[in-house]
Amino acid sequence: LPEADSSSKVPTALSPRYSISLAEWSLHRALRAGELTHLGFPGKAHELGIEAVEYVNSFFEDKGNQSSHLDELELRCSDLGVRSLLIMCDGEGRLGDPDKQKRTQAVRNHLRWLEAAQRLGCHSIRVNAAGSGSREEQGRLAADGLRALCETAVPFGQSVIVENHGGL
Repeated sequence: LPEADSSSKVPTALSPRYSISLAEWSLHRALRAGELTHLGFPGKAHELGIEAVEYVNSFFEDKGNQSSHLDELELRCSDLGVRSLLIMCDGEGRLGDPDKQKRTQAVRNHLRWLEAAQRLGCHSIRVNAAGSGSREEQGRLAADGLRALCETAVPFGQSVIVENHGGL
């Protein structure tokens, strides 16, 4: 493209129509094979020309509340200009469980991911709202568990996104 006149507001190059993020799950085979590490994930996204990432809790399950790990991840993202958008949370309990104590525990289990998401500058965590029972009962129970989780997320400035698997 030709150079734009310095007084003009016309860009010298085409801007992308959409910005996309890279879900860590997209590279799950490489992560599981040891070809890529969780800490290396933002660098891989940057290498691919992607400036935002979405994490999966299972790839840093044992480090989700370790300050040193989160500090390193935050530093790598900052150095590369990669933004952290959300953490996908699996295996933390059924938010629509018919047992009230288990629903409450599922909410508590997500607390460390809300803290990690806030620390990394994410806007959300993604959860599953699995349960059992009739369609109506599952809806009521999932709504109860999700309401409790959303109320818990408020002080962290986090939103809660529900993925459409793991139940109705």
